[in-house]
Amino acid sequence: MAESAPRGWALQADSLAFMRHGFFTRLGGVSPAPFNSLNCSLASSDRPENIAENRSRVARFLGVDAPSLLGLTQTHSVDVVTLTRETPLWQTGRGPRADALVSDRDDLALGVITADCGPVLFASLDGRVAGAAHAGWRGAVGGVLEATLSAMAALGAGDVVACVGPCIRQDSYEVGAEMRESVLDASPEAAFCFMPAGRDNHFLFDLPGYCLHRLRRAGLRYVSMIGLDTCPDVRRFFSHRRRTLAGGGAIGHQISVIRAGRQS
Repeated sequence: MAESAPRGWALQADSLAFMRHGFFTRLGGVSPAPFNSLNCSLASSDRPENIAENRSRVARFLGVDAPSLLGLTQTHSVDVVTLTRETPLWQTGRGPRADALVSDRDDLALGVITADCGPVLFASLDGRVAGAAHAGWRGAVGGVLEATLSAMAALGAGDVVACVGPCIRQDSYEVGAEMRESVLDASPEAAFCFMPAGRDNHFLFDLPGYCLHRLRRAGLRYVSMIGLDTCPDVRRFFSHRRRTLAGGGAIGHQISVIRAGRQS
């Protein structure tokens, strides 16, 4: 099912309303053109002080200080970092190489950055354990979503809610036959995620639909998606595919964040 997305800089899922979270857009920040304006990517060519202020605004929305908004060096892997009271924390911009975080700490905000890939936020129904995953097609095929669920279970999570945030959708995502074969090798039953494109041996891929499929296959009963396409929505979202089609140029990334602990 698709979540209704309220106006503003932080989109929130009805299914995760009991948790502090946000799928942030590119609105509400301080970065000038061409980023305009809530660029949260530490790897971009944006000025460091702009990125720091943008991330501080996100942290304040989640109710933590800026150093407690933790991210990763994302590599399209299936690696998950678990944060407990005993885990040494890292400075902003020096996160480990991984693509998902889980924690039972309510003093930390877990963030992933995207610019077409699927940001997926997770919460145990009791609110005690939270997770955030960066799911491009490679990570989803490799099992990053299932790995996130396993890491949450190791922290004691029972039933889990998951929501796929804004990402590139099927109408915008043309792929080749080799990519389709890679997906179907891992998930033969996922042929429904592909439609023929206008060119021979090219297909339109439903990334959020595939993520939902993998989550349901993993046993989740409570899954949803925001249902917005990052590629055509220039005002609200950064998009790697849009930049590629335009011939290159600077790009930023939006951030999606969740914090353990039920909201009162």
